[in-house]
Amino acid sequence: MGRRTAGTIAVVSALGMTAVLGGCGSTGSSDVTLRLVAADYGDSAANSSKKYWDTLVKAYESKHPGVKIDVSVYSWNDVDRKVKDMVAAGHAPDMAQIGAYADYAAAGKLYPASELLSIRTQADFLSQLSEAGQWNHTQYGIPFAASTRVLFYNKTLFAKAGITPPTTWDELAADAGTLKDKGVKYPFALPLGPEEAQAETMQWLLSGASGGTGYTDDIGTYTIDSAPNVETLTWLRDDLVGKGLTGPVAPAKLNRADAFAAFADGQVGMLNGHPTLIQQAEKKGVKFGMVPMPGRTGKARASMGVADWMMAFKQNGHAEQTGDFLNFVYSEKNVLDFSRTYGLLPVTGSASNTMGESGAAADKALRPFLDQLPTSELYPVGKTSWAAVSAAVKQNIGQAVAPGGSPSGVLSRLQATATAADSGDAG
Repeated sequence: MGRRTAGTIAVVSALGMTAVLGGCGSTGSSDVTLRLVAADYGDSAANSSKKYWDTLVKAYESKHPGVKIDVSVYSWNDVDRKVKDMVAAGHAPDMAQIGAYADYAAAGKLYPASELLSIRTQADFLSQLSEAGQWNHTQYGIPFAASTRVLFYNKTLFAKAGITPPTTWDELAADAGTLKDKGVKYPFALPLGPEEAQAETMQWLLSGASGGTGYTDDIGTYTIDSAPNVETLTWLRDDLVGKGLTGPVAPAKLNRADAFAAFADGQVGMLNGHPTLIQQAEKKGVKFGMVPMPGRTGKARASMGVADWMMAFKQNGHAEQTGDFLNFVYSEKNVLDFSRTYGLLPVTGSASNTMGESGAAADKALRPFLDQLPTSELYPVGKTSWAAVSAAVKQNIGQAVAPGGSPSGVLSRLQATATAADSGDAG
């Protein structure tokens, strides 16, 4: 998902006080209003997430007359800050569906998932997403939406160049060289600009030599400046950027949204993309294919996975009603409805299986991403330090692959930043 296009701004005040009119009886027997702040996955009023939540809430309230759900939807540009401001002002919502949970978990403000969800609901989440939702070995972050990355290629440009999709880095560089010779503007688009450089970087690190380490090792220690990571960025600097195969805009200045737009305009031979690029390219009539991200010597060890999170705040004390509502949110039907509406991957095993076995064209289009999800690796979102580290990567990583840049120097500085941010982090 990364940085989504800004959608519709909320029309409901997120700071409206919760109305509690009854006692603490069983679920649905007391009149209570639950407040949910959610992110907008749409790119226009026509497909705003508000429509999804309005439909879901109407269905829930019809069966639970004692519970009202007040949903406020904000764009991705605003939603995390809105929730942060609400919590700071002492008006935490009952639930927030946003990009990160670890800071709130570390501050003791969230219910553990086990106090909210049924055993059946908890067991249905894909295991690596449940694990990514843990802070200090307890799950507080409840996965809400997921995506992975695959390599998109322009079939028309590839056919004109007489080349086939790459399966290794050497083949990728060779294909990019041929595309450049044919006058393609961006043979391989490498968006390492500040919008979402942490995503593109992680995808390359995971596909690197010696298995690729990503940002952390198996026990969660930052390994940003590992030898394989230095080797990966050195290859990008010398074999792609240095040979003029990444287009007219320097990777450090190329943002993901601009790279996607250029692909949809037919100006890009190859790039790493997530599911939303499917619709964007199809609208412009671009004929494209999708293959797994190549690794240094073969298929990458893992794809990068991204998840957004649902969490429940303890302040208002509505654990029972909140848990009942969330069990409804995570029913197979509702998970599938959301995933299909916004071209994202289901976070539950039941919905994933249904989508994987479906014959519907839209579901088939998501299958390359769905296939990657079980072995994908996510950002270290369970670390409260990750926000600072991610921001540093966005601002600096592009310098590492610039001609004359120093991958080892940039990665060493980022490692120092990460180590400092990580001190005192119990996640």
